[in-house]
Amino acid sequence: MAHTILMSAADWLSLFAHYMLLSLLSIGGAIATAPDMHRYLVDERHWLTDPQFSASVSIAQAAPGPNVLFVALMGWNVGLNAGGFGLAALGVVLALVGILLPSTTLTYLAAQWGHRNRDLRGVRAFKQGMAPIVVALLIATGWVLATGATYNLRDWPLWLVTGVTAIIVWRTKIHLLWLLGAGALLGWFGLV
Repeated sequence: MAHTILMSAADWLSLFAHYMLLSLLSIGGAIATAPDMHRYLVDERHWLTDPQFSASVSIAQAAPGPNVLFVALMGWNVGLNAGGFGLAALGVVLALVGILLPSTTLTYLAAQWGHRNRDLRGVRAFKQGMAPIVVALLIATGWVLATGATYNLRDWPLWLVTGVTAIIVWRTKIHLLWLLGAGALLGWFGLV
């Protein structure tokens, strides 16, 4: 459900700058910054609705290709809400260039430096310390996608399925497609 918004040049620059900042926080991929994207685009700026945000993430994750596609869909939806296909294309470009340019540049430079200094104790410690941060950011993303704007635990069947699925993924070698299929069936029958 699209809603009309009015965006100035400063708003477009703000969108671009925000994605540039998020790019530097996207350890573990752009999806790890989805909670802040939700805060900024839905809660603070009201450029997207909750359903548009969730649909952008869901469609991009279901589609083949890189997982950063959800950023393009968010830019597209902001542009559509601002006035049509031309602005939608502008939204895609600003969001994608914003999220990709800083992190790509920093990654390239850091990889070169890290390779030259791979035997230093600090470099090894940094690599080991990043794992819990990535896990925490992905949990926060899952929380936002599962609860939307209603942060509550009333939907205990959903949380139970989520917990059981996490344990199955962690402790077994069952292919994720089987788990996705099981989740789809549970949803089909209205159990979650």
